[in-house]
Amino acid sequence: MPISNSRRGFLKAGTALAASLARAQNAPAPASEIQVPKMKFGNAEISRMVLGVNPFYGFAHYNDTLATVMKEWYTPERVCDVMRRCTRYGVNAFNYVHLDRGPKDWAKFVDEGGKMHLIPQVTAGVDPAMLVKTFKPLGLQRQGEVVDKAWQTGEMDSVKEWCKQVRDLGVLVGVGTHKPEVIDFVESAGWDVDFYAGCVYNRTRTSDEWKKALGGEMMEMPSDIYMQSDPARMYKAIRQTKKPCFAFKILAAGRISGRGIERAFRTAFESIKPIDGVYVGMFPRIKDEVRENAQIVQRILARS
Repeated sequence: MPISNSRRGFLKAGTALAASLARAQNAPAPASEIQVPKMKFGNAEISRMVLGVNPFYGFAHYNDTLATVMKEWYTPERVCDVMRRCTRYGVNAFNYVHLDRGPKDWAKFVDEGGKMHLIPQVTAGVDPAMLVKTFKPLGLQRQGEVVDKAWQTGEMDSVKEWCKQVRDLGVLVGVGTHKPEVIDFVESAGWDVDFYAGCVYNRTRTSDEWKKALGGEMMEMPSDIYMQSDPARMYKAIRQTKKPCFAFKILAAGRISGRGIERAFRTAFESIKPIDGVYVGMFPRIKDEVRENAQIVQRILARS
């Protein structure tokens, strides 16, 4: 039996209403009065707090339980929601990584009208030319894990060649690391790079280096030991270069909590240059970390 005109019209109206509701649900919320201050990065103005990527895909740097909880909670819808909420508070840059569900989640965010500047960290095996062509990033940063491994094996020339390749692609060139001595080395060698990303905790020491640092002792989970004396060393390296830097893991991958959070943010911004920023991953399952972090950063930088 053919569908009547009235029924067909009702179905069309229902479909249109559903589409309208979906668009409204994904529409950007009005900008908040809380706005993270900006800095110049290349030819763009970006927020001094950049959205980190690790919690989105379960890179907890704590234990497998938290990693699983993060990965299960962060559905594509929640990833996009957190990115939209970030833009509401003026956080307009994202330290993207081309792993896991990352490409699909980014495509969903863009399809729903989302906009952020990208500063991807580039892992081993990912083609930088593809990233530039597909995502139009401000710059590419060689991932710290890759750089630190090259440092430990005496293969820093491979990182230098990667930087040359990225330079030819016409975007900003960055080097990530967990080791202050890597920044010092690249600077003293005069590499053609534009920025650095430095983890304030040196979590990629070898077993022998950990034993030396810990007075002969060894702790469980040696790949994620966070020493309180480490941040000062990385902040010193960041201050000594004139190039822009991004400090990351300033909250020790969630190990700092309560009132210590604002102290850690304050230490970071007091220890880096006005042209520097921070990468901060967020996991707002228990509280609104997006708003809280934005408010803290705004308050700190307004007083400085």
